[in-house]
Amino acid sequence: MNIGLFFGSFNPIHIGHQIIAQYLLEFTELDQIWIIVSPQNPLKDPDSLIHAYDRLEMCKLAFEDQDAIQVKDIELHLPQPSYTIDTLTYLKEKYTAHQFSLIMGEDNLLSLPKWKNYELLLRDYHLYVYPRTGSATSILHTHPHVHLTATPKMEIAASFIRSAIKEGKSMQYFLDKKVFDFIQAKNLYKL
Repeated sequence: MNIGLFFGSFNPIHIGHQIIAQYLLEFTELDQIWIIVSPQNPLKDPDSLIHAYDRLEMCKLAFEDQDAIQVKDIELHLPQPSYTIDTLTYLKEKYTAHQFSLIMGEDNLLSLPKWKNYELLLRDYHLYVYPRTGSATSILHTHPHVHLTATPKMEIAASFIRSAIKEGKSMQYFLDKKVFDFIQAKNLYKL
């Protein structure tokens, strides 16, 4: 089975993430999408993150009705910080029958040379890349393992949602209803 791994902070997960996952499931060779909640991206500021288990729960709520899109807590049980190559090594050893591919935004493709052992990622895995506004083209765009997709561009950012919630604005149509209700019930992102 070819599984697309969609890593992210998902702080919070929003409809843009859901649309990207659904599109890649329907319009690529991927058989399943695994949503991998990252406890801490080594290239991002940890101060804006809410607890990893709240982010995991929101992802589960967002995809609970979708069998082919599964939410995994793999990185929550691995050493920190989370490095994609280490997680992939673990997955390859644990799930020998599966083939794994990466899902990432075009902005992440541009920063890929900053990732730990990025050459191994390009050599051993296929990368399904969704477009991001303002991303420049790089030599990596033409790599044989990089698949640029026609995924609709999502102009929604989790940082915008967090900021709007903090200002007391409703983000109900930017989030799955169950995720929105979870954020409201736990009073998340208000401080």
